Amino acid sequence: MNQPDRFFTRDIFKKSSLTQALHSLSKKEWYVFVILIGFLILSTFAILWKINNQFLVEIPAYGGTVHEGIVGTPRFVNPVLALSDADRDISTLVYSGLMKKMPDGTFVPDMAESYTLSDDGLEYTFTLKENLTFHDGQPLTANDVVFTIQKIKDPIIKSPRRLNWEGVLVEKIDERTITFTLKRSFASFLDNTTVGIMPSHIWAELTPEEMSFSDLNSNAIGSGPFQISSIQKKSSGIPESYELHAFKKYANGRAYLNKIIVHFYPNEKELSKAVSSDTVGHASGLSPAYSAELETKGFQVANGVLPRIFGLYYNQTQAPVFTDRNVVRAIDTAIRKDALVGEVLYGFGSVINSPIPQKIIGMSTITPASYDDARNILDNAGWKINANGVREKTTGKETTLLEFSITTVDSPELTKVAEYIKQDLMAIGIPVDIRVYDTGTLNQSIIRPRKYDMLLFGQIINHESDLFAFWHSSQRNDPGLNIAQYANTKSDKLLESFISELDPEERAKTLSSLHEEMKKDYPAIFLYSPDFTYVIRDDIKGVDISGVVQPSDRFSTITSWYLYTDRVWKVFINN
Repeated sequence: MNQPDRFFTRDIFKKSSLTQALHSLSKKEWYVFVILIGFLILSTFAILWKINNQFLVEIPAYGGTVHEGIVGTPRFVNPVLALSDADRDISTLVYSGLMKKMPDGTFVPDMAESYTLSDDGLEYTFTLKENLTFHDGQPLTANDVVFTIQKIKDPIIKSPRRLNWEGVLVEKIDERTITFTLKRSFASFLDNTTVGIMPSHIWAELTPEEMSFSDLNSNAIGSGPFQISSIQKKSSGIPESYELHAFKKYANGRAYLNKIIVHFYPNEKELSKAVSSDTVGHASGLSPAYSAELETKGFQVANGVLPRIFGLYYNQTQAPVFTDRNVVRAIDTAIRKDALVGEVLYGFGSVINSPIPQKIIGMSTITPASYDDARNILDNAGWKINANGVREKTTGKETTLLEFSITTVDSPELTKVAEYIKQDLMAIGIPVDIRVYDTGTLNQSIIRPRKYDMLLFGQIINHESDLFAFWHSSQRNDPGLNIAQYANTKSDKLLESFISELDPEERAKTLSSLHEEMKKDYPAIFLYSPDFTYVIRDDIKGVDISGVVQPSDRFSTITSWYLYTDRVWKVFINN
């Protein structure tokens, strides 16, 4: 039985010289041959792998779910009425505007295909992209844009955006073309056009009085990157979470993420617990204290400087001691701003010396705090320490004590800041009385009538033109926002020029001049700009919070967020 097999095998090996040679190899030579062949195969694979990697690239892949946690509950998922951070968060995901502001401050088309600006800077003409649709499949046209702006301008509706659109005429040219006509040039107008567009075919039947009470404020329909698929509610009817799915027909392309589930929590403590237990992977609205605690537990905390200016705004009418600029200088010199940022904000913030956000003007030189320097300023200005350890100044027969109150809102962060400042001022002989109020009382009874000696408060610079509202002399009295009651003719002219100037270089020069002018005046004591902190998953990519003004801005790049990747040949990209 074996003999035929043996002859058959020999016949095969005789068919070539190679097989003959292999057959003649010794056992040792055969091992060497096998090793060489193995090396050749491995080398070939290595070369092919290297070549393959040179031509392969990693790209985002579709899929995945993100669980987002925020403090608060949305009431108005409506771009016309949105008031709270929760409102704006969901509205930003659900709605889209003509333009979209990117993290670097530039504006890119969203629903708009293009726009033109007249030579005099007064007329903006927008052309919509073709075949735009809302989440319900209905077309989005110029009618919807005009409808949205008209609702914002309606005084009965009381939209928080109304002031931005005063004096602006909106007109439909055709189904895809809209014109906005301004009374005067306004450099920040494009910011207005980021407002979400409402579907007129749904909202038109409601009266202005009915709008704020409609269920449509919860079950919202927009044209944004995500659409609401379900709402989970507590037994009380209060929303507990929103589930949103990627809108496949979004004008700028479908988002990589399949789904975002937004969970709502009553306070920071509960949100922090949800992060720690992995109920949510992302968290917005946490204070520096909670953010720092989560960071020590190994969670990733992204941060970026907010254009928010916290400072001490003094009232010379209420407290005449502030008419002496040396008093203001001494207070500014004594406050340990670095300690405030380090110990109260846990490092999530930056020391400032100007009302102009660092993102606009850049970093400025900060003079280190010094009790001795502050004492010398007061001594030289005639403010001496009396028997009770309090500064006083005698002019003629009148003696004035250097004492005043600091008023602020009832929040853990600001009350702690106030206590730090009180300690610093006591060290130089200035006693301070701290007065704390809830938000409503502070706004209505303290700020509006300007009944404060010194106000510890924050200003939010949504866009550069807000500087006019905070510092122009015409805004000193309610409803103006110039809580420092600052008045300077030169600064007024610079502010007026700034908001109307369209040339970027000229705007930068004007702003620099304003910065220098206000530094000389000491219109307030500027303390710090806080960071926006955002707890995020380690594996999420594409998140960019560098340009955040308000928390909802973190979603400006939401369509680029991704969890998964694919590897493809370069030649197939963009093909």
